Amino acid sequence: MLSPIPATPKLQPSLAQRSRVAIITAQFNAKYSASLERHCVAALQQAGLARDRIATFAVPGALEIPVVAKRLAEQKEFSVMVAFGVVLKGETYHFEIVADQCAAGLQQVAVQTGIPVINEVLACYTAAQAEARCGDNDSNKGREAAAAAVAMLNLLARLPG
Repeated sequence: MLSPIPATPKLQPSLAQRSRVAIITAQFNAKYSASLERHCVAALQQAGLARDRIATFAVPGALEIPVVAKRLAEQKEFSVMVAFGVVLKGETYHFEIVADQCAAGLQQVAVQTGIPVINEVLACYTAAQAEARCGDNDSNKGREAAAAAVAMLNLLARLPG
């Protein structure tokens, strides 16, 4: 059983007014990824971010997320990005390729641009694991992603430069 996700920290009002969050969600396995996005948006709003400061982008699958993340980072409109997807293990090696390459691409975007990318592209061995992490409950990983995004916004606001 998964532990409940800790409450999302609050944003200072002035930080919330100048921050923008991009959420990029893979549509493959959409019944899971849509729940992650929905819970993330709700938690970001609870933290003090207005809905119009959150932009959502749909991509076909997990491997397309880094391409969109890079394009968004180049625009310099977003303070942090969140990536959602669910990759389920099948009978072949494809599961590992998709999960590994998506993670590597997201990390590359974050390091090269200096814009944090919260990686919640879940690699699950079973549908039951995906359901446990994407359910309509306090263990939904979308809430965890929102907490990480807010923590990074708060931290980056305190750093010089």
